[in-house]
Amino acid sequence: MNKNDVAPQPPMGWNSYDYYNTMVNEEQVRANAEYMAKNLKKFGWKYVVIDIQWSDPDAGLRNAEGIQYIPFSRFCIDEFSRQIPAPNRFPSSEGGKGFKPLADYIHSLGLKFGIHIMRGIPRFACHDHLPIKTHNGTPVTADLIANPYSVSRWNTDMYGVDANRPYAQDYYDSIFELYASWGVDYVKVDDICNTNMYPHNPYSAEKEIEMMAKAIENSGRGMVLSLSPGPAVIEKAHHYETFANMWRITDDFWDDWKLLKAMFERCEVWQKHTGDGNWPDCDMLPMNRLGWGWAAPGTPEKKRGWKCKFTKEETRTMITLWCIFRAPLMIGTDLPQLDKFNLSLLTNEEILAMDKCPNQAEQLSKSSREDVVVWRNITDDGHAYYAYFNLSEEPQTVKMNSENGKIRDLWAKKDLKESITFTLAPHACKAFKV
Repeated sequence: MNKNDVAPQPPMGWNSYDYYNTMVNEEQVRANAEYMAKNLKKFGWKYVVIDIQWSDPDAGLRNAEGIQYIPFSRFCIDEFSRQIPAPNRFPSSEGGKGFKPLADYIHSLGLKFGIHIMRGIPRFACHDHLPIKTHNGTPVTADLIANPYSVSRWNTDMYGVDANRPYAQDYYDSIFELYASWGVDYVKVDDICNTNMYPHNPYSAEKEIEMMAKAIENSGRGMVLSLSPGPAVIEKAHHYETFANMWRITDDFWDDWKLLKAMFERCEVWQKHTGDGNWPDCDMLPMNRLGWGWAAPGTPEKKRGWKCKFTKEETRTMITLWCIFRAPLMIGTDLPQLDKFNLSLLTNEEILAMDKCPNQAEQLSKSSREDVVVWRNITDDGHAYYAYFNLSEEPQTVKMNSENGKIRDLWAKKDLKESITFTLAPHACKAFKV
């Protein structure tokens, strides 16, 4: 399958990280998948993605010490140094089944299944000289393909893989062969889009991206390849487009207006690089309830996590920008807890249609200079989408004219006159189809 055929539109789904941190388990994943199938699937939401540390049986146990990732953890691997799910958290994986039973269940709901990995090979497999799988059965150990000078700044699990070493490709072939056998549809790879340990060479894992893309092709199963974290290196845009489907244009995005405002400049930089199976990624959509998995062990349930700090207008602005820019849409919350307002934002078909538009959008005003930023996307049927965003701290009045007939307010779901004047509250937006 051609890389670009895997994600002809921006992928839409749910990711466990913003709510569960490193701690999500099988019961929770199933609950979120069931909610998606019942309430969101018909609107285009289909990916269920388990984020970082699913192979670590002790994930989250050091939160009381302010440590997100257990230093030099010995997580679960198979006989070929490949991560496998921790069975105490994912019971259906017991007995070498891996994620296949869970993936099969998610597929039975009409959804797709995804996982997160760190680039590279487990450090302890290298230290212990554990074997990897090779295409011809040649005995090779993990240390012989590792680059011990290529590490993550924030996670101690992996060494990078040295593309110049014999059998380096075999290792990546083996892990994606395993994922294909499980039925994985989406792989989010971390510490690779921007290896921020090395500011002089932020794209130092370039060859590992190429090996992964080749490994997916060799696996025979189409999988979305998503690269994290950002900010992506704009000078490497062609490389991202050649080998990946998604790449993060920001570091981790959270419920902070400063981060949302900054996203307008990031989208402005990347606006000409969307489409044809390539989707610059603005990160998850943090909303409703967040951060349950960041609480220290023993924290009472009522005191775990926090209510999203975005106002209703800011949440609407976030979703509108992501949609008109045509970013991947990955919900960051616990879906069964969604309130009516947040659910209404995720099920507005007229807004979501902007994300599926086949043409590139353009920002018509400079986000660094204007109080009101305007985005436009012209559709194939002669219409156009317009989105107006007030980035200032004061109300702004906007006049809009249409020479093509009525103006459709996409959030209000009603037709307006050919000429309208409206006021945007601070951080608010309006979206129209003309």
